[in-house]
Amino acid sequence: MGFRIAIPARYASERLPGKVLAPLAGRPLLAHVCDRARESGASEIWLTSDDERVLDAASALTGVRLFKSASEHRSGSDRVAELARAQAWPADNVVVNLQGDEPFMPGALVAQTGEALLDDPAADIATACCGIHDASEYANTNAVKVVRDDAGYALYFSRAAIPHERAGTGCVPAAGAWRHLGIYAYRVASLLRFADAAVHPLEQSESLEQLRALALGMRIRVVEAATLPGPGIDTSEDLEWARRLLERKS
Repeated sequence: MGFRIAIPARYASERLPGKVLAPLAGRPLLAHVCDRARESGASEIWLTSDDERVLDAASALTGVRLFKSASEHRSGSDRVAELARAQAWPADNVVVNLQGDEPFMPGALVAQTGEALLDDPAADIATACCGIHDASEYANTNAVKVVRDDAGYALYFSRAAIPHERAGTGCVPAAGAWRHLGIYAYRVASLLRFADAAVHPLEQSESLEQLRALALGMRIRVVEAATLPGPGIDTSEDLEWARRLLERKS
């Protein structure tokens, strides 16, 4: 049994509306995301959106199934949960949530995350991380950190510098620090339970939805990424950077 990919693609982004349809090397941004999905070897690829413009553009993409979602979802995870429920996917199936603004998320990392959950029946969710070696990244609140136990499960995620370096030097602790990477694989039963739960105070405080899963007692397997992703597209500056990068490669 393999894993599916679901790509939530919202048109009404707050910081860069319409970004999933923005031209990137002559194609919509979401077409590049679907390329990464195909490279992962997933058994199925779904794109879910509440906007007909997005669904119309995606209809030209090979091997991508489409789903019209409701418009009131809080997050991409909720949009994927609606899809899983509508398709009646079995509870033990695995679905990877690949965000629609991640054209540089390697297919190999998508596969690594999905396979990590398939290989670990004790886990509810799988995600990825990479080592932090720079003090400025360690202190950056936009870089989400994760602390794992000895078995590789998440203990906590935070925008704060964790684990805390008590000596106050500002350096990365000798014990090491890990940056969380925004790719998730869910077991369907866990995804639906997560989506049905109320927003947790910790989640609200840190603006990190994975804290809801931890508060529910879910086990999150965190693997060290074998292939690092490029940045997602959140702003017009990100989009221009991506265009320059692909121009240099062409």
